[in-house]
Amino acid sequence: MVSTADEPPLVDTHFHIYTTDLPLARDSWYKPPEDAGADRLIKLLDDHGIMLGVVAAASLHGEYNDHVRDALRRHRWLRATAIVSPDISVYELERMRDDGFVGIRLMWRLLDNPPDITSPEYRRLLRRAADLGWHVHVIERPDRLPTMMKEIADAGARLVIDHMGLPESGEGLNDPGFRHVLAALDRGKTWVKLSAGYRFVPASSAPLYAHELVRRTGGERLVWASDWPFAAFENKFTYAEAVAALSEWVPDPVIRRRIGGRNALELYFK
Repeated sequence: MVSTADEPPLVDTHFHIYTTDLPLARDSWYKPPEDAGADRLIKLLDDHGIMLGVVAAASLHGEYNDHVRDALRRHRWLRATAIVSPDISVYELERMRDDGFVGIRLMWRLLDNPPDITSPEYRRLLRRAADLGWHVHVIERPDRLPTMMKEIADAGARLVIDHMGLPESGEGLNDPGFRHVLAALDRGKTWVKLSAGYRFVPASSAPLYAHELVRRTGGERLVWASDWPFAAFENKFTYAEAVAALSEWVPDPVIRRRIGGRNALELYFK
């Protein structure tokens, strides 16, 4: 029997799939140097013993979700989030749900002038997400995060925060964005992804935040993700290192099993 100390995560809750011929959004921050398609991703999951996965909408492609839809239809054990217009109809959202989409992504951290999440159009979109049982998957700047969190909570939707909030102030556990993440966890209906430690500055600080999240929650409402294919870091980080990071961040094998398995199943596959 394999011990819990040796088990790989059951679910990778955040990776991207794309190819270099896909249309880029007008405000895309990056052009991928190589294909990172579904077949390549699935081989990586198989090689590392990971059974299920969640495709995170890539801001590079804006509202173009066609390639993700195709992957969901071919591989029914995948789930995904999408970037959508606030004017999308409920009928389109219901069809996306049937294809395997489980949430919307608001990746506004890179935008100096983001959309107004308090507008009637976005309030309607958030309410529709809640009505569908979807979550709202975010990465945002610390000064704008409280407003975003409030609107999502008021709509009744679940909130999922990328990359531990991606602290970058250099203030350690007093980082303003990280404090907002902890407060949201305390209020409930919030999940946080332990992921992308290689993007932290310095990268060696990632365990500090992960350990605090585990201490505060006992592992509840935390999930693990690889962030493959590591956009802009393709040759500096590997999938094996992403898997190994979970053991460093969560030394307790029982809590690690909860984070790598049960929590993700409840959030994405119910």
